[in-house]
Amino acid sequence: MSAPRLVVGVDLGGTSIVVGTVPDDGSALHGFATEPTPVQAGPDAVADRMVEMIRASIDATRRELGAGIEVAGVGVGAPGPLDTARGIVIVAPNLGWKDMPLRQRIAQATGLEITLENDANCATLGEWWRGAAQGGRFVAGITIGTGIGGGIVLDGKIYHGASDVAAEFGHTTIDLTGRRCKCGNYGCLEAYASGPAIAARAVEEIQAGTPSSIPRYVDADLARVTAQTVYQAANDGDPLALEVVRDTARYLGAGVANLVNILNPEVVVIAGGVTQAGERLFTPLRLEVKRRAFKPAVEACRIVPGALTGTGGVYGAVASFKVQRWGAV
Repeated sequence: MSAPRLVVGVDLGGTSIVVGTVPDDGSALHGFATEPTPVQAGPDAVADRMVEMIRASIDATRRELGAGIEVAGVGVGAPGPLDTARGIVIVAPNLGWKDMPLRQRIAQATGLEITLENDANCATLGEWWRGAAQGGRFVAGITIGTGIGGGIVLDGKIYHGASDVAAEFGHTTIDLTGRRCKCGNYGCLEAYASGPAIAARAVEEIQAGTPSSIPRYVDADLARVTAQTVYQAANDGDPLALEVVRDTARYLGAGVANLVNILNPEVVVIAGGVTQAGERLFTPLRLEVKRRAFKPAVEACRIVPGALTGTGGVYGAVASFKVQRWGAV
């Protein structure tokens, strides 16, 4: 039996870069590493760091499996919108990028075949391939981190839309005159329920005088409050943190109800740090969807947390490479 081909998967986000090398059957993860994204150093520095991590992952995999392994290429998931045909990141608000030829940069530096796909599409495809959405024909995914992204997988293939910007669920409007989003719009779901937005809403309430134990978790330095801080305080019973989590569930529930009514999916998988809130978030979220969406659509749909914590984007980038280069997962 011939050895499996391996593909390096790269998940580029506004906070971290995650890399791993995966056999083409998705059976294992080798050479896994995660590092902070050097956003402030600019796009060239970020690309250089990605190249270093790709090489390190391949080296680690060869030490583990043998020097003769075949690495077929690299799948990269990046925030968008993208021009996947030309391999360009058109705009990435959380990275401050415009018209970055990322695929060409990585290909020239590594000498490997490279594919580029939206990071949230990759996360959704990864959950469909190896995670919580396995077996679903119609799958919608929402990724919640520095921003909010989305993906749609239909019969094992990502739905891109007419110009590669389908499933930008984070930039659907839930309040016509609401909070300003980094994309320039007002009232986007991302402006309320992304990781930074969850932290910001908690800090605003504290600064307005609402009592809370949250400052104790960060030594009274409110600039250090993150969504994870809020989840921890909620799990410990802090009333303000619990209120922020409940409001987050309502915002996400409204957004999910919209996509359930539009797409009628079998599975909606929600991935990212928000899953740390557990059923404190998912129970009211599902109730909000049930309240807002059509009953037949709700009854046909499972709303579940992602199963590939921290690795879904890597698996999805590998799966996307397989689809783009070999025609199927």
